[in-house]
Amino acid sequence: MTTTARPVAFFDMKAQQSLIRAEIDAGIARILDHGRFIQGPEVDAVEAALAAFAGAKHAVGVSSGTDALQIAMMAEGIGRGDAVFLPAFTYTATAEVPLVLGATPVFVDVDPLSFNIDLADLVRRVEQVAKQGRLRPRAVIGVDLYGLPANWPAIEGLCEKHGMFALDDAAQAFGGSLDGRRLGTWGHATALSFYPTKTLGCYGDGGAILTEDADRAELYRSLRTHGEGKSRYDVLRTGMNGRLDSIQAAILLAKLPLLEGELVARRQAAAWYEAALGGRVRTPQVTPGAESAWGIYTVLLEDAAARTRVQAAMQAAGMPSAIYYPKPLHRQPAYAAAHAAGIEGGAPPLPVSEDLCTRCLSLPMHPYLGEDDVARVAAALLAGLGA
Repeated sequence: MTTTARPVAFFDMKAQQSLIRAEIDAGIARILDHGRFIQGPEVDAVEAALAAFAGAKHAVGVSSGTDALQIAMMAEGIGRGDAVFLPAFTYTATAEVPLVLGATPVFVDVDPLSFNIDLADLVRRVEQVAKQGRLRPRAVIGVDLYGLPANWPAIEGLCEKHGMFALDDAAQAFGGSLDGRRLGTWGHATALSFYPTKTLGCYGDGGAILTEDADRAELYRSLRTHGEGKSRYDVLRTGMNGRLDSIQAAILLAKLPLLEGELVARRQAAAWYEAALGGRVRTPQVTPGAESAWGIYTVLLEDAAARTRVQAAMQAAGMPSAIYYPKPLHRQPAYAAAHAAGIEGGAPPLPVSEDLCTRCLSLPMHPYLGEDDVARVAAALLAGLGA
């Protein structure tokens, strides 16, 4: 008798849901009963739980990771004439928010080993913008790409030197840590996304901002609700509609107790990948002192042609893969003009970001991968390489 191996999911939310379906259903039922669908008690509860998990003093629930970035920058008054430095190798949300606010994104290359923002290149671009004087260096958005913390001590030091706002985009990395401190306590503020595929995800859009600063937290709460003061019709400032729904908060409350164990399982899956693929492709490198959340597992192939062969072989074997990201942000049509205008005389090239986009390939990564699942994914990849 033959048996068919179970499909391997790129992200597996069904396996997790089966463990907590009763808690999710009960949480939603409570909301249907009390009827506070916006800013209900579940939002207060999940904010407290998120802050406790990260070791942060304050957490403010918002409607998405993008809105978390925007509210954090609105609170600083970032806008026209300001330069916001961010990596070119990341998701579009990191760059679109400065533009929406009227600021200029200045793209920075990334480190070829960590894939996070390159500190030497960041220093060069900050100093160049400051010297030219057309834009004010106002903020650095450090992205903890794929779950690996960026070099926050260095980013914080540079921001302090130039009087800039340090914002951690930890959308892919909740649960990661650096030097024994969880993400959420580095920089002036941390933006989280609870998109369903994140390390902690809801069943829709959701996000949060973590900070150690009570005044910033109070301002974030105002900005997420149209700039309200103590009452609904006491409007103190221009804000936005960026609130976290009660139902999404209830789902996060059901999921959060699983997160510690799921982070352990992600580390185990990464170790299995390393054992199967290490030395054959460029596997992810974890920097000293860092603990990756392993939000996405990404390898580097020799070139674009090799990636095409590997993806075809994996698809033929029924193994999913994805490309995060096929084009660096400075090459996107939406950002080309800003990139050209950010540094007078033409922005320096971003060779690492451009190279990574031609060779990166992301493999299935979630807490419910088994060792056999990883072995099957690795075998399909290696078959595509002819190994």
